[in-house]
Amino acid sequence: MSLFSLLGAVEIGLIFSLVALGVYISFRLLRFPDLTVDGSFPLGGAVCAILISTGTNPWLATLAATAAGAVAGLVTGWLNVKLKIMDLLASILMMIALYSINLRVMGGPNVPLINDPTLFTLLQPPGLDDYWARPLILLVVVIAAKLLLDWFFATERGLAIRSTGSNARMARAQGINTGAMVLLGMAISNALVGLAGALFAQTQGGSDISMGIGTIVIGLAAVIVGESILPSRRIVYATLAVIVGAIVYRFFIAAALNSDFIGLKAQDLNLVTALLVTVALVIPQLKRKLASRKA
Repeated sequence: MSLFSLLGAVEIGLIFSLVALGVYISFRLLRFPDLTVDGSFPLGGAVCAILISTGTNPWLATLAATAAGAVAGLVTGWLNVKLKIMDLLASILMMIALYSINLRVMGGPNVPLINDPTLFTLLQPPGLDDYWARPLILLVVVIAAKLLLDWFFATERGLAIRSTGSNARMARAQGINTGAMVLLGMAISNALVGLAGALFAQTQGGSDISMGIGTIVIGLAAVIVGESILPSRRIVYATLAVIVGAIVYRFFIAAALNSDFIGLKAQDLNLVTALLVTVALVIPQLKRKLASRKA
């Protein structure tokens, strides 16, 4: 694998680590199977791209994309909490609705950002090539997001979200408004996904209606791979594991697709993903079996 391919894999891995953090909040902390991310990821890209293309400052465009993702997650939570629609079905309904909403936002199937300024062109240090600058900028964003999440989930409100996912009945008995915690957790989760979509659109030179296909699979794969590498229930290590999992996942994908002797092509991406997730799920079981035999 060339250095350019390696840095590209790290760049995409860092972007999808934000998706993985969002998926971790919904799936692991809230126990909420959320498929909204397949719609909120392109929503973030669509909002950011259309605003930048119309002359909006990239900082404001990225912030608006993050807010749009939060609103999408909030609506999914509202369908579940207020209308009593099953969590999985609520997220599917929102995902379907977001496809049309994204087309409305962009006014078409895609919005190019070829010569428009982005966060990366604004923040790129002079004398440093963009394929080096983008991963470094993304690394700072991901570290900041991780530290903020670590801090938040150690606060009273963050602990209330975690207790809601662990045992909602016990949380209600302690006076926690579990419905409000679900809404807040889903908003934070999809805000991260919307931010990832905005950054992805800015690195790829535009937004496309199909850019969200399979986002939930990638997020889950990163979570599962990360938990296999760094198994821990402490939130500080869990968020680190998710980030590492996303980068490792993209590295293995890039390595597999760039290995000529294997013969894989771009259309085999979903196959490689399925195999990688399967291996990540089987490894912990094999470890437990080996440990029981030794005992």
